[in-house]
Amino acid sequence: MSSPFESYDDLDDADDRLQAADPAERRVAIIALGHSGDPAAVGHLANMVADPDAGVRQQTAMALGEFDGPEAAEALVRLLVDPERIVAAAAADSLAEFKDPAAADAILPLVKHGHAFVRSGALRALKELRRKDTLKPALEALQDGDAAVRVQAIGVIGFLKLEESIPALTALIGDPDPHVRRAAVSALAFSHMKIAAETIVRALEDADWMVREMAAETLGLNARGAIAIEPLIGRLADEFWQVRLKAIRSLGRLKALQAVRPIGQCVTHEQANLRKEAAAALGEIASPDGEPYLVLIADDLDPDVRKNARWALQQIAASRARAGA
Repeated sequence: MSSPFESYDDLDDADDRLQAADPAERRVAIIALGHSGDPAAVGHLANMVADPDAGVRQQTAMALGEFDGPEAAEALVRLLVDPERIVAAAAADSLAEFKDPAAADAILPLVKHGHAFVRSGALRALKELRRKDTLKPALEALQDGDAAVRVQAIGVIGFLKLEESIPALTALIGDPDPHVRRAAVSALAFSHMKIAAETIVRALEDADWMVREMAAETLGLNARGAIAIEPLIGRLADEFWQVRLKAIRSLGRLKALQAVRPIGQCVTHEQANLRKEAAAALGEIASPDGEPYLVLIADDLDPDVRKNARWALQQIAASRARAGA
């Protein structure tokens, strides 16, 4: 028998290699199958999902992630319910990379599985597949008792971008888990409905700073984000600089003229990332009123702050020239 470290010219001897007594040799053979890129390798890998060695099953899950489609998904579904967490985690990671919508047929039944980790992994896998028939089970999963499952269900809904899901997402602003609230705020970014923007604005007052941070960022992406300009300006006084940074970024995207002065007051903040973001936002707005603030940091000690400040001054000069013309 040739060495398992050699690359395959074909798959004729794959089963012999996969039956080696040494688990390490089986793992090497599995790695080679994964790297082969040959769709025919999936069948050989599927035969390994019941291997007695957890390390071999883990490697099988990782190798199957090199492929896509229903056959590979069916094998990974069996590994997602593996009793060994390292195996199930590897299967969840591989399934999350799938793009073929046909793979959803094998995954969907696991959304009702008795183990929360499996339900979460199944929903995580369905997200990228973007199949409309996954909306109903995802909406149902928003009532799951496990917060991680609810977060992954929100991911499915957010990727589908269907306005009919907005009422369910807005209701999650009161969820007891901050990770769920944060995910719901992020998912609302796509909506053109006023209620979505209003819900995100409410999240600017959330008790958890990470939810406020996500709300501040999302409002710069939401189609109706302009209604949040004043609340975003209010967040420039947030106790967490990360929230202030995202509020500044959104105000820049929204080109909020009334925010020039409050943003300008952030250019001397001790956190360089905040100064950099303030400079960029003043450049996006390109109001002459921002010029005095930018001059203060045109020679900032941080090179990124200097770069943004000088770029912003150029944007203001160009805006002024256009107005003069």
